[in-house]
Amino acid sequence: MSETKRTTIVLFSGDYDKAMAAYIIANGAAAYDHQVTIFHTFWGLNALRKEELVPVKKGLLEKVFGKMMPRGADKMGISKMNFAGMGPKMIKHVIKKHNAMTLPQLIELAEEQDIKLVACTMTMDLLGLQQDELLDGIEYAGVAAYLGDAQEGNVNLFI
Repeated sequence: MSETKRTTIVLFSGDYDKAMAAYIIANGAAAYDHQVTIFHTFWGLNALRKEELVPVKKGLLEKVFGKMMPRGADKMGISKMNFAGMGPKMIKHVIKKHNAMTLPQLIELAEEQDIKLVACTMTMDLLGLQQDELLDGIEYAGVAAYLGDAQEGNVNLFI
């Protein structure tokens, strides 16, 4: 009997293309029977934000952060060739043309494959994000929980 392989990914980037890469790797690892954790921190938390505006009580600085950050995976920009917003439209066109999965579809597949999606609670506090603003069914933890998964990891990535 073989030991379960584990893959952990820290998703720090808020770029659509980098988040896509993280989720493609995560879903591939899950398909190969790895237990997978994606720990979303700082700008990577935007991949877990709900697209709709959720009315929550916030201070001024938290409201500003909330307005500056994209709401939902589909609203994230790309890392290169952004071209005042045209870059994400072009990459999404190429994705559709090649019948590839979009980032929101990759996140949905990750949930179906029981990939552990974790939101960093410390970063949520810093950016003023609340659980109601993030996708349902995800987990909330700090760095110690991530390190517990990572120390058992066969593959550990930082994206």
